[in-house]
Amino acid sequence: MQTYNQLLLSNKVWAKEKVYDDPEFFKRLADVQHPEFLWIGCSDSRVPANEITDTQPGEIFVHRNVANLVVNTDVNLLAVLDYAVNSLKVKHVIVCGHYGCGGVKAALTNHDLSPMLNVWLRNIKDVYRIHRTELDAITDTEQKTDRMVELNVQEQVFNLAKTAIIQRAWKHRQGPHLHGWVYGLKDGLIKPVFEMPAGTHIDELYEYDDL
Repeated sequence: MQTYNQLLLSNKVWAKEKVYDDPEFFKRLADVQHPEFLWIGCSDSRVPANEITDTQPGEIFVHRNVANLVVNTDVNLLAVLDYAVNSLKVKHVIVCGHYGCGGVKAALTNHDLSPMLNVWLRNIKDVYRIHRTELDAITDTEQKTDRMVELNVQEQVFNLAKTAIIQRAWKHRQGPHLHGWVYGLKDGLIKPVFEMPAGTHIDELYEYDDL
């Protein structure tokens, strides 16, 4: 494990190598960013967006939190979404979970973890309640957790579609498209599990009629 000083030294080596390979690399980054993707991922250190998609700095706008949740009271997430959709004009919003997610595993227990974690993980428990029949039919613990990860991603994509930010963009510029993916820690592969093209109709209860 690297110490914080080693991180700083590694940064210097990385920056030097970047300039050696491409003298204009940092100049281009400093001028402007035009990412086509907003990535909403888990805070888990094993799931770095740029590395697992083999993309360069500036290509993906990233937001991360525990268990990649889209919560309608999370001002941080909504600010990122607003900026990505309305200022950066991203073409795609990706919610990417991962198998073996600690947040999902914790939400499947009845343990009192801590006041803040209890509040946050309750959002995942709500997903379980919605899909209880399907999940309760799965007897294998690992398979059940994996399916819960997929369903959690699906519900977070649906939560994106509920926002006025997304619905307004769908109405006025027919974008962005929404994607739900799950990353496999065991094989390094990303599995698409849910898609929602721009303009998809959701439950009319959540659809705004005056955008």
